[in-house]
Amino acid sequence: MLNMAETPIIFDRALLRARRARALALGPATFLIDRVADEMAERLGAVLRRFEHAADLGTPNDALRRALTSKVGGMVAIASDDEALPLRESSLDLVVSGLALQFANDLPGVLVQVRRALRPDGLFLAALVGGESLSELREAFAAAEAEIEGGVSPRVAPFADLRGLGALLQRAGFALPVTDVDRLTVRYATPLALMHDLRRMGATNALVERRRQPLRRATLRRMLEVYAERFAGPDGRIPATFEIVWLSGWAPDPSQQQPLKPGSAKTRLADALGATEISTGEKVER
Repeated sequence: MLNMAETPIIFDRALLRARRARALALGPATFLIDRVADEMAERLGAVLRRFEHAADLGTPNDALRRALTSKVGGMVAIASDDEALPLRESSLDLVVSGLALQFANDLPGVLVQVRRALRPDGLFLAALVGGESLSELREAFAAAEAEIEGGVSPRVAPFADLRGLGALLQRAGFALPVTDVDRLTVRYATPLALMHDLRRMGATNALVERRRQPLRRATLRRMLEVYAERFAGPDGRIPATFEIVWLSGWAPDPSQQQPLKPGSAKTRLADALGATEISTGEKVER
């Protein structure tokens, strides 16, 4: 795990806490986390076992804990705001997280700590915001700022991509790592309605390198125009893409299915596919 002095600080965690508190005061928009909670309950329902000791890592509300009550004996909520998690080694059967880990400054380090906290054959299952989320908003802001202000500032977080997250699971030592994506398009009356929902999710800009000056009205007006010009449908409503990346991995255990050793297969792939095998250098006749 990286030393914290070497880890780049991307997100202002204190500001993120303040944004989440504001979201609660406004009345939170929970449709994304509710969707994640339902999907996580369905995924765990396919696992034919009960997890006696579980932890919920950073989920912004209790949606996961409510959805998973039938699958766990007990679950604790961990809302640590630093990168050193209060997890004892080999103490948990299950760790889940919903829409939180995209804000980790040291995600590789967090995954290593989760792996160490799991008992053999323990499961990690998480959903986080993926790299294609809010692509329309990014494009509209970038075009407006380039035109009005002559430059572009970071306004939407640099979320991780699917391939990179799969590699991180392997590096952290998880067995049987799996990643997949759920894409959701939500349609809004205006981009301002989308931005209001983002505030109510506590998901507005918490980047350390964000521009500190207030958004100029001319830039905002142009962003609204660009968003509508490029993305509005025939009914005038605008789409917003949300990409949810799912991660799962198991703490290694001898009981788990193991990959075959090279050369140990008893059936040729060509035979299984009903195809003709072509040796190296042999050309296919046309």
